[in-house]
Amino acid sequence: MKRLQIFLSALFLTLFFLNVIQAKSAMSPKNKVILFDFENVPIGQIPEGWQIEVTNPKGPLPVWKVVEDSTAPSGKKVLALVDTKKSFGNAYNLCWTPGIPFMNGEISVNFKANSGREDEGGGVIWRAKDRNNYYIARFNPLEDNFRLYYVKNGVRRMLASAHIALKAHVWHSMKIIVHGDKFEGYLNGKKLLSVSSHVFDEAGGVGLWTKADAATSFDNFKVILER
Repeated sequence: MKRLQIFLSALFLTLFFLNVIQAKSAMSPKNKVILFDFENVPIGQIPEGWQIEVTNPKGPLPVWKVVEDSTAPSGKKVLALVDTKKSFGNAYNLCWTPGIPFMNGEISVNFKANSGREDEGGGVIWRAKDRNNYYIARFNPLEDNFRLYYVKNGVRRMLASAHIALKAHVWHSMKIIVHGDKFEGYLNGKKLLSVSSHVFDEAGGVGLWTKADAATSFDNFKVILER
């Protein structure tokens, strides 16, 4: 009888501590989620801590700002490149923040290609060291392709490409999943790209990207940081 009581007491304590451990795990979120829907950013400005830069600039900085858009996927505001300042060639327009150290996790955004004759569309950057060093995922409706690149010392190199035709002037979604050197790219919820790269193996900033004369709107820029 005494042995049975000792066994039951030990079992009770074991179950108790297991429940405590599980409760602590449930209270400690695995990932950190950061969402920019731009609703709290004043019209005509960009989010606090973000900066406008150009890789291989050809002239004045382009104009990025929060504007009202009745077609926005959420709310009434979006962040848009509204004036490319006649940018062309291998000029890459950035609106990004070094304040979110992204290494692994997910980046997603809604985007709408508004105009561009040389280039159109755009996408996201991650693990950015500065304006000349980062990864990119972008869609171009003029070329009907979705691609992953890296830019190192201002020179862009392609990592992966998929052919897909999507309309301009309407909203689409893009998502990038990053785990170490493994990258996956999604458009409108469909996985289209998968590649490995060791070019940048440290955490870096995140942001938005277009090329040359591509003027594009963005909404619901979400970053999930894996811990």
